[in-house]
Amino acid sequence: MRKITDFFKNDEILQSINLFSVLSFFTVAVILTLMFSMRYYLYQNLIVNEIAQKTIVAKNNFEVIDKQKTELIKRELANKIRPIVIPIENEYILTDLQKVMDNIEQIKKERKTYKQKEKELSDLLDISDIERKKLAINYILTNSEANLSSAFTNVKYILNEVLNAGIYDTDITNFVDDNYIAKILSHHAKKSQNPLIIGLLEHCIIPNLIIDEYATEIAKKNVRNAVKPSIVSFKKGEAIVKAGDRVTQLKKDALKQSGYNAFELNKGGVIGIFLLVSIIMYSLVLYIRKYEKKFYTPRYMSYIAISSIILTAVSIAISNSNIISNYLMPFIAFSTILAIFTNPILSFLVSILMLAILSAVLFLDSQTIYTYICVILSSSYLVSKISYARRFDIILCGAQVGLVMFLAMFSISLFENQFDAFKELLHLQVQNPFIGILNGLVCAMMAIFLIPIIEKLFKLVSPYALIELADQNQELLSKMRSSAPGTFHHSLMVANLCEAAASAIGADAILARVGAFYHDLGKLQRPYFFIENQSYFGVENPHTNLTPRQSKMVITQHTKDGVEIAKKNGLPQVIIDFIQQHHGESLAGYFYNKAIEQEGEENVQEGQFRYPGPKPKTKETAILMLADALESAVRSLKNPSAEEIETMVNKIFTERLNDGQLSDSPLTLKDIKIIALTFNKVLRGMQHERIKYQNKVIDELDKNKIISQNAGDEEFERKIQELQSKSQTKDNKNGFEK
Repeated sequence: MRKITDFFKNDEILQSINLFSVLSFFTVAVILTLMFSMRYYLYQNLIVNEIAQKTIVAKNNFEVIDKQKTELIKRELANKIRPIVIPIENEYILTDLQKVMDNIEQIKKERKTYKQKEKELSDLLDISDIERKKLAINYILTNSEANLSSAFTNVKYILNEVLNAGIYDTDITNFVDDNYIAKILSHHAKKSQNPLIIGLLEHCIIPNLIIDEYATEIAKKNVRNAVKPSIVSFKKGEAIVKAGDRVTQLKKDALKQSGYNAFELNKGGVIGIFLLVSIIMYSLVLYIRKYEKKFYTPRYMSYIAISSIILTAVSIAISNSNIISNYLMPFIAFSTILAIFTNPILSFLVSILMLAILSAVLFLDSQTIYTYICVILSSSYLVSKISYARRFDIILCGAQVGLVMFLAMFSISLFENQFDAFKELLHLQVQNPFIGILNGLVCAMMAIFLIPIIEKLFKLVSPYALIELADQNQELLSKMRSSAPGTFHHSLMVANLCEAAASAIGADAILARVGAFYHDLGKLQRPYFFIENQSYFGVENPHTNLTPRQSKMVITQHTKDGVEIAKKNGLPQVIIDFIQQHHGESLAGYFYNKAIEQEGEENVQEGQFRYPGPKPKTKETAILMLADALESAVRSLKNPSAEEIETMVNKIFTERLNDGQLSDSPLTLKDIKIIALTFNKVLRGMQHERIKYQNKVIDELDKNKIISQNAGDEEFERKIQELQSKSQTKDNKNGFEK
């Protein structure tokens, strides 16, 4: 018992479960179950034990396919198809007959007793009927060679006739009793020869026509596919079923066309639906909890739940409609929007699970399921290739997914109907493959319309919102540019580092860049207290008049100030996380060491000089922490070499790792190595060497001072332009060579 208690105490997932989570899970599962069940329960009292309880009248004109009659016609026509056969050579059969006849003649000529010859002939001839076998042997031994030769001639003639007519393997067992053979014998052989002739035929003959099962099945399938469905029309006001009538499959289909459902669902079925929904939901929650932790928040989980409920409602409505095709279910919009707000992998998983539930409960056919699997896979992939700087890319993505849906539907039609699928393209039918392209375009436009609404309702941030936040004309960034220009420039440099590193390790590059723009937003509160702004305004360092503890309070306060400014201006939480976490719980080392000098090491505690945190929780915020510290450190170096930059990168990374500041982030050692290499590359680009002017050009400029004293201003200007043009040409040449 104690072990069980300890298990519940130590299990991380169980500890994370609270009453609100359980209630939310249960509520969503119940809602989905009710939506699926109502589809069957709504009109279930219409039919009891296959008997209609009331008369139902058609509300409008419609047609229904009589599936049973259509299938019966297909079966009858397919059964009429004669098997397609492959003929084999008759030479082997004729050769075998000749060998038997030669052996018979040889036995007959032997000088042996009747009994001995009878024994040899009995062993030679393979005749199933014992009486016929005795008559054949008796004919051989008692008749002259002329009669025997006549019988052999008749056997050859009859065998050729039979082989030319063809023998199936199914006919071989009863061919000796066939009227066809009896008719030939009556015209070409004496009656006394019949036992011998039939016995030899039975001994030698084998089927010479082999049925080609595959070709026969294809022929039957083509006949079945060519059958046009049997249509039954119902007029408005006509009774679909009458009270007391037995409800056939045709009438069930007609009820479904009219919006009714004749499928009976009992309490066990409802429980089964609830368990199916719960199992799939629980599996999804566990996956997100384990592998997509950043989406395991109330906002994201609420969005996934509500969007899934809406998808279910629309899909059920489409399935119940007799006008709208099942191929217009909005899976493209669902997977596309979900991929934009989360990532393609999670979008694919959720969409496939929803397709699994809907296909099981709505009884979707395999062709529809196959089509939507292709759609979900392609949309999840194509969204990852979207450039969020251009909104039209969503329309293009929708068109491409629609084309995939078109090809999937067309391939199914081609497979089922052979070449008739090309003819079907010319007719506007409900299942026309062009519906796929229409679905893609409509869903893409729905996505453009719904994305800003979802952002407002669920407080989520899409890449499009991040692109808008990255606009440097935004109020906060514009204010930072004018009030804290050093901080603004620092943020731009850090943003370049973050974007490059995030791209290199597969993190969200747009989020990393935008988060870097706003990470030092709190410095707007007291810009003069930060060294990067002091040089711009030419002010004295105010920290010279403060104690180390006071300076530490001012410096570390900028994270809290930044959070307040961000919330006041409505910045999303994902950006606020960058402001809170970009220093983690790191040590304000300069002021800590200064305090030790002034107060003594025994009077200073390290924890008093640390930032409030929290530590970075995501890859993007962890990258920002490293980039922020590194850019400031490299900027303090004067014309650093590549070796000095690499040394500084290693120093900053080692300090942050040893201090445990990356312990809560999902960065791996491989990620950290890639980030370090990326930072080295970008920083070397930022700190590139300048190309010097050629000494000869400088000498010529010096000589121009003498010219300018003796010539007019126009001549001097002309000379300066010539030298400038020459210097640019040489600079370009040297730069290219370097």
